[in-house]
Amino acid sequence: MSAALQNYRARMRRVLEHIDRHLDHDLNLESLSAVAAFSKFHFHRQFTATFGLSVHRYVQLVRLKRASHQLAYTDAQSVTDIAMEAGYEAPDAFARAFRQRLGQSPSSFRNSPDWEPWLAAFGPLEIARSKLMQRTFTTDDVTIRNVPTTRVAIMEHRGDPATLPVTIKRFIAWRKAANLHPSTHPTFNVWRSERRPAHPADYSVDLCVGIDRPMPGGGEDIKAGEIPGGRCAVLRVVGYTDDLEPAALYLYRDWLPSSGEEARDFPIYCQRLSFFPEVPENETVAELFLPLK
Repeated sequence: MSAALQNYRARMRRVLEHIDRHLDHDLNLESLSAVAAFSKFHFHRQFTATFGLSVHRYVQLVRLKRASHQLAYTDAQSVTDIAMEAGYEAPDAFARAFRQRLGQSPSSFRNSPDWEPWLAAFGPLEIARSKLMQRTFTTDDVTIRNVPTTRVAIMEHRGDPATLPVTIKRFIAWRKAANLHPSTHPTFNVWRSERRPAHPADYSVDLCVGIDRPMPGGGEDIKAGEIPGGRCAVLRVVGYTDDLEPAALYLYRDWLPSSGEEARDFPIYCQRLSFFPEVPENETVAELFLPLK
């Protein structure tokens, strides 16, 4: 890749990161073109050509994505407050934009999110991000760590990955009721299938929270278990941690065969160290653990 192209992509990546960090600010064309160090006239055309979205639509989608997470997973903010944070001067304008993109009113989405239209609405955003936000990993990014055995409470998700957000919402509601806050009780995902199995019904992942006391009641949805201790190859991922498949593939496909190590009989898993929208998407952090013999 030429130095000029690398510089161009770095400038565009800088814009995306600026948008994520400043969603509550005025993200107009003039300010964003200044971040990219392009003229306003050329920046608009270059942004659309690069990402397949206009600057305005990209910013709107990023704000609506944060708003949808706030509605689905948090109860502290009112719809009006969320609308203001999303850059709308009135709740009815926010409601119109939200319904246009997601097919539900904000209140309806908060009560019973329909995730299939959600995935379709934000597909263009993920495609745009993937053009510049892909990370490459090297052996220097991987460390070997001895980790302790961790007792966990588990909510299993079995079935179509498109319905995973429904399970996540139930998991968050349960751990709130059980007073198992992420700041004091670590969050893990244990993948027991591929991210995209041939048959969506075969998708399988465990949502886990570390526990240090007898497991709170959770009915049939929750069971006790443990993540076994031992040696693990650990890969830390910073930013855009919704899709950890590239990092997992690097560990399995590239790092493991050349390392001289042998995988242990336990699935790859991750610990989520920070969460969107509590932090901007480009600041979320997760660590992947590949258990070793």
